[in-house]
Amino acid sequence: MTTTVIVDTNALMMPVELDVRLFDEIERVLRSHTDDIEVLVPQPVIEELRRLSDKGGEEGIAASVGHDLATDRCVPISTEVSYADDAVVELAQEGTADYVVTNDQALQERILSTSVPIISLRGTNKLAITEP
Repeated sequence: MTTTVIVDTNALMMPVELDVRLFDEIERVLRSHTDDIEVLVPQPVIEELRRLSDKGGEEGIAASVGHDLATDRCVPISTEVSYADDAVVELAQEGTADYVVTNDQALQERILSTSVPIISLRGTNKLAITEP
């Protein structure tokens, strides 16, 4: 059985901003739950990363790396909404995701209300699961 994981914008920026080995950490925390992991990225997240990368500076660099990760290592998925956080919530509500990776506290609360577990930063550069 494949476990689906949706990543949001700040998750994809964690490798640069927080020195998190995102995909290694996702695999580490889910290793006991599944054999196969599919990482999905909503199209609005890709667009948000592209816009942020145009700004330059540290945030722009993090967004640029995140955009590259999203397009190279994730499966893009279309949604009915254009705002990145709403797209993540929509997919969680539809049952598309087994887990959502985000460090955004407001988004975490919205996702947990859909009964989808969150994978987020714990400590310096490790991820952990928060069950609803």
